[in-house]
Amino acid sequence: MEPGSGEGGAAGALHFHGDEEIIEVVELGPPGPDDLANEMEDVDFDEEAVEGAEEQAWETEEEDEGVEDGMEAQDDSEVTFSEHSASVFCVSLDPTTNTLAVTGGEDDKAFVWRLSDGERLFECSGHKDSVTCAGFSPDSMFVATGDMSGLIKVWQVDTQEEIWSFEVGDLEWMEWHPQAHVLLAGTADGNSWMWKIPSGECKTFQGPSCPATCGRVLPDGKRVVVGYEDGTVRIWDLKQGSSLHVLKGQDGHQGPLTCVTSNKDGSLVMTGSVDCHAKLVNSATGKVVCVFKMESAASKPPAGEAESNSVESLGFCNVMPLAAVGYLDGTLAIYDISTQSLRQRCQHESGIVQLLWEDSAPVVYTCSLDGAVRLWDARSGKMISEYRGHSAEILDFAVNKDASLVVTTSGDHQAKVFCVQRPDR
Repeated sequence: MEPGSGEGGAAGALHFHGDEEIIEVVELGPPGPDDLANEMEDVDFDEEAVEGAEEQAWETEEEDEGVEDGMEAQDDSEVTFSEHSASVFCVSLDPTTNTLAVTGGEDDKAFVWRLSDGERLFECSGHKDSVTCAGFSPDSMFVATGDMSGLIKVWQVDTQEEIWSFEVGDLEWMEWHPQAHVLLAGTADGNSWMWKIPSGECKTFQGPSCPATCGRVLPDGKRVVVGYEDGTVRIWDLKQGSSLHVLKGQDGHQGPLTCVTSNKDGSLVMTGSVDCHAKLVNSATGKVVCVFKMESAASKPPAGEAESNSVESLGFCNVMPLAAVGYLDGTLAIYDISTQSLRQRCQHESGIVQLLWEDSAPVVYTCSLDGAVRLWDARSGKMISEYRGHSAEILDFAVNKDASLVVTTSGDHQAKVFCVQRPDR
């Protein structure tokens, strides 16, 4: 379910670094204020007001740190999809053409629609609970949707027909295998599931008796990393159905896992937790390479709120040895993997929901509870640009392969398509 982690990140696409050695790229200084000003001037702002912005029928516990007054008047988006009638929880783009999106929402509905004009292709009907997971198969032939109660459906995109469905326990995560018509999911009873589609041939991976909160199939297609609510992490062999490595105790986390990801070749895994730690793990040995701990920020929260921070999202850069960690307190931390040290800290005014790296540049995209998408230069720590248009928090987002479009979903019942303009391309 990480839509921005496509296969297309070729190192050769990093045109503006020439033939410099990677250590020289790491040492590049931040762009000057004139460069940043020029970048901001090149952003094309659409001045049209959001229709019906006054009808804010969304509710959020984060209201005090969320949307600013009058923010909804600014809409930088090119296309708005408005067919959901409640919060939109998830979005994924079709991998082959990047022309279609699937979104799922609190209205128990999922839709496949066109990015170019927001036109609905079809509804993935029949769900009985909030649709929290949705994604296309690697060849874009199928689209899978899953709701909180554990009902998973698969649809053939060209015929718009449902071809398979299955019911599991309460759904925590769902992801397609990166190379095959194979779907994986994790549930609240601790099990992880794998199905061949459309035959439905099934295999289960029995974890501890607590929710399997997050999972990621490694790029070799032979292993899956699963994080659990009890702080443990397991690396499973998909063919054998056995666990290759179990990280627990000091090697695991001291709280529930929130996210897990891997680098491009799958040699490194990174795990994040509500314990505010991100751990770098060698996937071959199962050994923890290092732990990234969040140092206390300059403005320390009140004593009662100290425990509210957590790691919300993680990602590896494809073109430099960098990793990004997004925290609920609004901190985006860029770590240097080679020196295992903090390189940049980019502060948001409200919590980060998700981050994604651009495939072929050291640029991090973040979406946050204040309803904005931001682009950050990971080398300098400077913000490149900011896009607004939602009148509530952003709950999920995706970036297309050439990093020209960002698609967001929000508590304002809408999904939006933003055109990302970058002067260095």
